[in-house]
Amino acid sequence: MVAALRFQSIEPTITSPIRCQREREMLLRRLQSAILAAVMVTTPAISPALASVPLTDAASMSASRTASVVLVKTPRDFESAMRAARPGDTIALADGEWRDFQMVVDGSGRPDALITVTAQTPGKVFLTGQSNLRMAGRYLVVSNLVFKDGYSPTGEVISFRRNRENRATDSRVTGMVIDSFSKPERRESDNWVAMYGQNNRFDHNHLSGKTNAGTTLVVVRDEQQGLENRHRIDHNYFGPRPNLGSNGGETLRVGTSHDAESNSYTVVEYNWFDNCDGEVEIISNKSGGNIYRGNVFFESRGALTLRHGDGNLVEDNVFIGNGKPHTGGIRIINRDQTVRNNYMVGLAGEGFASALTVMYGVPNSPANRYVQVEGATIQNNTIVNARSVFLGAGMDAERSAAPVDSILEGNLIVNTDGHDPIRIRGDISGLRLEGNIQSLDGDMQAIQGVTQRSVVMVRGSAGLSVPEDLDGVGARPDLRVVHRQDTGVSWYPKNASAVALDSGAMISVHPGEDTLTSAFAAGAAGDQLVLKPGEYQVSAVLRVDRPMTVRAEIPGTVTLVFDRPTLFEIVRGGSLKLVGLTVSGQRAPDSAGNAVVRATGNAANYQLLVEDTLFTTLTVNRAFDVIYADKGTTADLVSLTGVTVRSVSGSVLSANTETDDLGFYNVERLEVEGSVFEDIRGAAFDVYRGGTDESTFGPNVRVEGSVFRRVGNNASPVAALDLHGVQRAVITNNQFIEGGSFRFYRTVGAPSFSASGNSFDRAPEAWSNLYAAEGDR
Repeated sequence: MVAALRFQSIEPTITSPIRCQREREMLLRRLQSAILAAVMVTTPAISPALASVPLTDAASMSASRTASVVLVKTPRDFESAMRAARPGDTIALADGEWRDFQMVVDGSGRPDALITVTAQTPGKVFLTGQSNLRMAGRYLVVSNLVFKDGYSPTGEVISFRRNRENRATDSRVTGMVIDSFSKPERRESDNWVAMYGQNNRFDHNHLSGKTNAGTTLVVVRDEQQGLENRHRIDHNYFGPRPNLGSNGGETLRVGTSHDAESNSYTVVEYNWFDNCDGEVEIISNKSGGNIYRGNVFFESRGALTLRHGDGNLVEDNVFIGNGKPHTGGIRIINRDQTVRNNYMVGLAGEGFASALTVMYGVPNSPANRYVQVEGATIQNNTIVNARSVFLGAGMDAERSAAPVDSILEGNLIVNTDGHDPIRIRGDISGLRLEGNIQSLDGDMQAIQGVTQRSVVMVRGSAGLSVPEDLDGVGARPDLRVVHRQDTGVSWYPKNASAVALDSGAMISVHPGEDTLTSAFAAGAAGDQLVLKPGEYQVSAVLRVDRPMTVRAEIPGTVTLVFDRPTLFEIVRGGSLKLVGLTVSGQRAPDSAGNAVVRATGNAANYQLLVEDTLFTTLTVNRAFDVIYADKGTTADLVSLTGVTVRSVSGSVLSANTETDDLGFYNVERLEVEGSVFEDIRGAAFDVYRGGTDESTFGPNVRVEGSVFRRVGNNASPVAALDLHGVQRAVITNNQFIEGGSFRFYRTVGAPSFSASGNSFDRAPEAWSNLYAAEGDR
């Protein structure tokens, strides 16, 4: 544990000038030693890779004069101290909240005398509201501050530049926390950390909870500053990043397609990526000459993607999926990539998020498309219980260039359930397979260069499963994993999780006028409001800004009526569960766009669960929906189980507002089971995902064992299920009677559509424009 720094008043109380001066110097020395001790404990010494940016001890700070240590309590004091700072000085921000503080660290230290900005006590200085940090100069260190409860007023929270002309070089940011410091609107983009300049280090930081568009950490390159960055990004904890529902949710990106043909020489090593689910590219490499070494990807959807740039090295990384959907490994594109000694276990991703993906390219591709794989070395990797290893992914009319002059050798593939994960598409003769071993536990396809044999896995010295009697195949048996506690900071929790539905108190509510309104306003996150039998009249919109459950004490004995256009409004931070209720729209006003439940504004990554509930008489206008998702909102899950919906003029779920065709959509997973829908004028479920971007996994739809009677229109036709751009749909054992059926329209990616056991009575059978991919084997 790091001891808190205890600051006393810098002004001594003794009146003698000589004694004052001596006491002042002694106090300053004590303060600087305390600060340096805290920095050294919380941020380990810099590696030889950045020897030009060392942490110093107290002796080196006084080479030319006594270095000062200044405790500042206001932004104005900080600015004054910063202007006066000289090599070796330390500025400490006083404990507490610094609100709306746009901090600029601008100065020039020396290799042996850094200028340091830090916290009085690590983790007790909070930058809130509209705050950010900009750095410019040389030999600077900023450490131990927390960004929380706000967002940056600019496009970056931490920036290694003050403006285009003034950047930081040979500098370090360490021991910092950025926690849920997201812009309110999901579409409004920013980068939490932007690394400019050269020879900078970003290490032992904690970044978690980004919900808006933009990369968590980006290396920005341009010719003005020099393209060879030579940064080091190490020992950081990249905490959970929820699904963005669009392109632009990368956790880390190095470069852009514009400058991808040059080298950055950035090193990304020993970081922990924990549930980083923003999009299909966890890391997006868009430059050359970079190293990705020793990182852990834990239950993170997507893959480390060598999207642009040549000559990159990916080695000694560990990918742990634990069967979580869409967890992937490494995707290979471009020239001269080396992927070796990586360990992948329990990865359930397919397609572009396979454990190992080798892409087809575009002939004579521009840098911003898909450069043909050429000269790749894929060597000594271990893949255990993976869903997919995909060789030849992405082949289509544009991407027609097969991998060439490449080798896949000495890799180990083990699936203990007998599943064969290897998928080959197109011509891979340019990818030579040699000395690979696949466990013989099922009906495996014969592939030249892959030997099938029994493989016994045992626990290795480093804790990973390794083959018992194989040498030179798969990852090294002594491959060691960086521990989560060795990344980020020790004084800020890594396991802080959102409050779950049904995790709080159970609160009894009696029927009457606005009794539910009062109980809902007073309820805490996770609480369950248990409604006694009777009718509940609601005259206010119930704002759902936290997880809340409303359930009937006895199912079928509780009726909710409301006289506003919306009963429940889900906003940011909210999730909702409804159980055993009857909801009637008979008293709702005749307003445009009525909905029982509306997700609005900045609602992101919410859950809406409805069980054993009846919705009826939603007919006072032409478009009264049960659930409506406003533009800019996204649900992780909408689930309806045992639900009955009767007499609705709109849709059961209207999730079709993202019509800009930029890849955004309103719901990641829709699950419907054992429900009945009758007399629905619109599509029961209208889900839209437009555009041609391939960076997302959803939407995903499952509808099973339900009845659709007089839903949609069998003459127009209006489909009972209208699924546009959905990436995976499973429609099984449903009845479609006297109305529409379902429509599935493919827009992008490799969508999966499965329909079986459905019956159609005076309803057209389904249609789709989905075509089967050719060339699989």
